[in-house]
Amino acid sequence: MTHTHMVSARDLHKSYGNRVAVAGLSLEVPSGQTLGLLGPNGAGKTTTLQMLVGLLRPDSGTISIGDRTDVSSAGVRSMIGIAPQSLSLYEELTAEENLRFFGGLYGLKGSRLVQRVDWALDFAELADRRRHRVQTYSGGMKRRLNFACALLHEPQLVLLDEPTVGVDPQSRQHIFDGIRRLQQAGLTVIYTTHYMEEAQRLCDRVAIMDQGQLLEQGTVPELIDRHGGKSLILGHSATPPPSHWPGRWDGQVWRLESDRPVQALAELAFDASQFTRLQIEQPDLESVFLNLTGRSLRDE
Repeated sequence: MTHTHMVSARDLHKSYGNRVAVAGLSLEVPSGQTLGLLGPNGAGKTTTLQMLVGLLRPDSGTISIGDRTDVSSAGVRSMIGIAPQSLSLYEELTAEENLRFFGGLYGLKGSRLVQRVDWALDFAELADRRRHRVQTYSGGMKRRLNFACALLHEPQLVLLDEPTVGVDPQSRQHIFDGIRRLQQAGLTVIYTTHYMEEAQRLCDRVAIMDQGQLLEQGTVPELIDRHGGKSLILGHSATPPPSHWPGRWDGQVWRLESDRPVQALAELAFDASQFTRLQIEQPDLESVFLNLTGRSLRDE
């Protein structure tokens, strides 16, 4: 059963009292693609995910998962795996007991449950710690287990809410590898983050959110092309560049903005020994966010 779009949301609105959390958001996620929902804390990313899985009812707007519009029904729930930002683990139980409990909630039993629990422990690289209580785990180990719990019932759609917040570099790399495994298996993934590098590295498409609104969506190259601005050439030198050169010289560094920096350098026929260091800073998703909102994503 394939659908061109695994997730389709139209004009979603959600307020808490007089605070608007999501304002008129529309999204489509094709089957088998990974969408990064990128934005600062408080942008409305978690509220959006909770509406998509039926945990929160939108004030207005429509959502369909596959060809189903009743997103909180059991049939749709069984298609979805979610790893929430606030860890949904029982600290006093072991990893194995947590997985057996969640597997039971998904209707797994008998040898199938045993098989999936073993798979999940391997996926989380926790097989050797399976009988240790979760309260003895590091933050990164808990995140990995939280991720594995979402995959027990082999969902078609996986939602990950800030899965790498507060984890060690090793666990972060493990989570990236896990997402790549899901991508290779053809699953649809929606992933919220405020880490620009992660979205740039992992996602087929990125949707940029700020203050409850979806500002822009597209592939990373499309977004950079539309909103990234120019590249910046920086030439560090003890002597000023030739007077006919474009750009700015501040006594130490020559700066030139260009859409085609390599070509610009070639046209200047510059002598490489002119510079002690030469760098080209190309626009990235951070530049896109800055140009769309007037502030940095890192201003947290």
